[in-house]
Parts: sequence; structure tokens; C-alpha cells
Amino acid sequence: MPLTRPLSDALAAIVGADALLVDAADCWPYGYDNSRRQSLPAAVAFVTDAAQVQAIVALAHQHGVPIAARGLGTGTTGASVPERTGIVIAFERMNRILRIDPANRLAVVEPGVVNDHLQRELAARGFFWPPDPTSAAVCTIGGNLAYNSAGPRAVKYGTPRENTLGLAAVTGTGRLIRTGVLTTKGVVGYDLTRLIIGSEGTLALITEATLKLTPSTEAKQTLRATYRDIHAAADAVAAIMAQPITPCALEFMDAAAIAMVREFSDLGVSAETGALLMIEVDGPAECVSSIADAVAAAARNPGLLELSVAREQEQIAALWRTRKALSPALRHVAPKKINEDVVVPVSRIAAFIDGLERLAREHRIRIVNFGHAGNGNIHVNLLVDPGDADEMTRAAQCLDGVFDLVIALGGTLSGEHGVGLEKRDFVAREIDPPALALMRAIKAQFDPRGILNPGKGLPLASD
Repeated sequence: MPLTRPLSDALAAIVGADALLVDAADCWPYGYDNSRRQSLPAAVAFVTDAAQVQAIVALAHQHGVPIAARGLGTGTTGASVPERTGIVIAFERMNRILRIDPANRLAVVEPGVVNDHLQRELAARGFFWPPDPTSAAVCTIGGNLAYNSAGPRAVKYGTPRENTLGLAAVTGTGRLIRTGVLTTKGVVGYDLTRLIIGSEGTLALITEATLKLTPSTEAKQTLRATYRDIHAAADAVAAIMAQPITPCALEFMDAAAIAMVREFSDLGVSAETGALLMIEVDGPAECVSSIADAVAAAARNPGLLELSVAREQEQIAALWRTRKALSPALRHVAPKKINEDVVVPVSRIAAFIDGLERLAREHRIRIVNFGHAGNGNIHVNLLVDPGDADEMTRAAQCLDGVFDLVIALGGTLSGEHGVGLEKRDFVAREIDPPALALMRAIKAQFDPRGILNPGKGLPLASD
């Protein structure tokens, strides 16, 4: 449904006619994310500063027009898919690094900055920002914050919530607020920074972020450990996480994932391998080898088949090729697979994989699992053909069972992909009614007319 002429003219006056799309053909590319969902917005406005965001949100609030914020569309849950009558605020041109302050270990950035671009700028100054999602080369900082997307380094360095000091954001009435502090300590007022991070644009639209930086480490070493089965690998993960040294990455692949990669790439692991761990440690150059040795000792158990330690960059790259070969293999077999990221307690990983194997047999769905073993964040991939109606019905039943299994094991339905539309209707399985009611009340305080990303994140309230 097109915008009225007065509303369209008002948007053009805010951002300029050359920064506003209203024709359907021009708007379509901004109506989808990395899920299979797509919806044609009424308009797309490219913003370049906070004042424009404020003006657009105030206008939308006045007219009751829904808004969806968009970085570069790498999300997988439909959280940036707009309403058909709504406006997409595109942040890709609001992409300046405003300040890098090594003395205070912080950087101030706009939301459209690409993660990888920021990392390169920081690396030149001897720092990094810990969140490093797989899509780092093409995802924005604003998107990372909206989803609380973290990546492998979260096991040691934390998620965006632990690595963001403060925000500037626009609420659903068009009011600009500032949250947080410039220091690593601060307890004045409620922690609105952590509340907004992960809220998927439903509470406020981030226009600036003050990020906490970490000094670059001098050296890294990578280990690859193979095991007879997932139980031995899970025991190793628990042992590694129980000892004093925390790895900066602890990734795993189950037997199904290994079998799939083997179809497309030479893994260099024995045929009896039932699970694989990729472990990376970092630290001062003079002691990183002893750190790797300590982690290797924890990784050894009766189910270990082989453990390799790469100490040179070429060896490290060779080991990581194993993990990096998985995504292309999955895309080749099932380009439209269902990809869920769930989290279970580290001690329950083996039980979870056992349960997934049972569900795969029961529903006749091929499931491949890999992910961030150090914090129990498992990427569950259901390899399906959307053109096969029967298979999609079985997949929906299987997914229902996956979520029940996660909750039964004390886990959570999303670790870093968010909720969006894809998981919205399952949220009530994890969050009880009083907590949901409080969350809806918080949403109403930030966004009284419900224009910010409506229908995302929380299940729809029953009348």
C-alpha cells in the first residue's frame, strides 16, 4: 500500500528526494533479510544522522505508520522484514567511525559501520571489538547490537551486551535518549543499554554506539581434536571449560556435519570420527604454547582419536578450512535449509545431540549440527526442500520437538540469531506469562503506538 502524497513529501523533506524510495521495484530489495520472508514496504528512507531518524520516527508516530530498521539484511529470523504499509529506515549510509580512543579503550560508531571495517581500523591501533559473527564481512554494528550477535569469540570475550558501554537511540515517539557511560563501571539508573541491545529494533533505534575495546593478543594457536562420538567430545568441552584457561574459540561439528563436509572436502580425519572440536587459544607470545598445552591436556579423554596443534599461521589456516568447508557444503545440499541457533548448558550438549538424532529418525529429516560448543550455542540445520510439502510438514513437527527438547534441557531458543518472526510463536514456551506481560509494558513505554518493528520478538497478545 503506497504512502499518501503528504506523508511521502514529508519524508522527502527530511532525507532528501534522492534518499527516498517509493516505487515498488526500488523498494523490493529492502523488503527481506536472510530468512525466506519478504514483504514490500511502502517506502525506504536512507538516513545519515540522528536528527533524520528522530524526524522520521516522530512523523511515523504521529500517523501510526510502522517502521522497520535495516542494516544490510544479514539477519536470519525476519526481524528486519517490514510491514507492507510501513517505512524501512535504512542505516547503511550512516556508517562513520566517529572516534577511536585507545587511552580509554573505546570506539564511538554509527550503526551502519560494517563489523569487518571496524575490526580492520581497530587492528591498526592494536585493538579489536570481540563480537565476530560469521557474517562480519557484510553485517553492520547496528545489526550486531539489535540481535546481540556474538560469534565464536563470545566464549572468552562475551557478547555485544558485555562489550558496549553506551548508546544513543530514538524511542517510538521520536525522542533521542542516551544510555550507559564512558567508563567500565557505572550503576546510576537502570541498565537501558543492555535492554535495548538484543531488542531487534522494537524499543528504540540505535543511532550511535560506544563500544568497549580489547587489546589485540600477541599470538594464537589452534587445536583440532577428533573423538569417537559426541559424548566424548562433550566431556572434553566440559573439562576444557572447567579449567582456568578459557579458549577464545571452541567450535564443534557432529557426525552428520563431518559426513557432509567429507562429501565435498578432504577433512584429513579418520572414518571413525564421530565428533570434532576446533579450539583456539590466545595470549602473550612467550606463553601461548603452554596455554595450548594446558587446553590440550583437558581435551584428552578415552574417546579421543587424534589431537593436532597448529603453531604456525599456515597450519592454523589449514585446520580452520575444515570448519569453513561446512557452510558451502550445507548450501550445496540444501540452499533453503532451516537454520536454528539454540543454546543448552554445556553439560547437556551430548544429551541434546542424542535427542536431535532421535527427532531426525522419527520425522525423517536430515539434521546437521555445529556451533559454539564453549557456551552451548548449537546451530541446528534441518536440510529440507521447501518445494516438498510433505517434508516441510514433517520439518515443522521436528522443529517443534527441537524447541521442546531445548527447554527440557534448561536451554534457550536463541543464542544470537534473535527471535524476529521465525521464533516469535515459540517464545511463550520459555518466558512465563508474568514476565511476558512486563516485557509488553516496557515496550509500551518505549513505543506507545507500537510502530517500531511491530509483531517481532514477543508473541502476539491474546485478546
